[in-house]
Amino acid sequence: MLTAQSKVRTPRVTSANGSPSLPEAAETSAPSASGLSPRESSQCNGVSPWLSPLAMVLTQDVALRGFFSAVTVLGREWLPLSGPVLLAPTHRARWDALLLPHAAGRRVTGRDCRFMVTIDEMVGLQGWFLHRLGCFPVDQGRPTTASLRLAIDLLARGQQVVVFPEGRIQRIDGPIHPHQGLARLTQIAEGQGVPVAVVPVGIAYSRAIPRWGDQAALCFGAPLRSAGQGRQAARAFTLALSEAMGSAEQAARAAVGRPLPAP
Repeated sequence: MLTAQSKVRTPRVTSANGSPSLPEAAETSAPSASGLSPRESSQCNGVSPWLSPLAMVLTQDVALRGFFSAVTVLGREWLPLSGPVLLAPTHRARWDALLLPHAAGRRVTGRDCRFMVTIDEMVGLQGWFLHRLGCFPVDQGRPTTASLRLAIDLLARGQQVVVFPEGRIQRIDGPIHPHQGLARLTQIAEGQGVPVAVVPVGIAYSRAIPRWGDQAALCFGAPLRSAGQGRQAARAFTLALSEAMGSAEQAARAAVGRPLPAP
């Protein structure tokens, strides 16, 4: 099971107006006969037409229904059904990676969730599956422009990308501290004419470590748009995202009978 992370340090390259940008790539992003662009082919195998439907049945119809007594989805009206979407969920358990496709995947929106996943998760047998379920890697220690470019390519094609802004699973109650990598990625996309809707998502379970028979809930918040460029704008957007993710998580926690403690 995967854990996607977003603690990404974007390359320090700026355009003439000071906004973040990526260096020109020598390769083209035009699709090949397989339907994948050269950049996507170099990062993953796309979404397998036979493995993806099988995975949906095993995870959504078998695993989620068999493990949880109830799965509640709130705020679905905020989920865009078209256009570039970047889902920004809280990260509370490995089950998050199954709940997101259940609430926002192909059966709901007609499109897949393309997870940005740490490179160490994309190895071995697990990696073989993730490569064929639309996931693509990012090296946190030495992030390359290839992963960022692929994310922007996918967004430009109207797909939905999933990045966990907190970077890792957080089970202790407290303030949400998103990394600014997501804000910078959004700024780069906006600077290249890709208007990204960033949807905050709160995920909650009956207990901090979910057990068989527990309840799960997921809440979508109103989409956010990055305004402006530069570090100050990135900090402001990250703060707004933190507050929106917190509100969504409060609603999800209330739905499973585990409200956040009063400040």
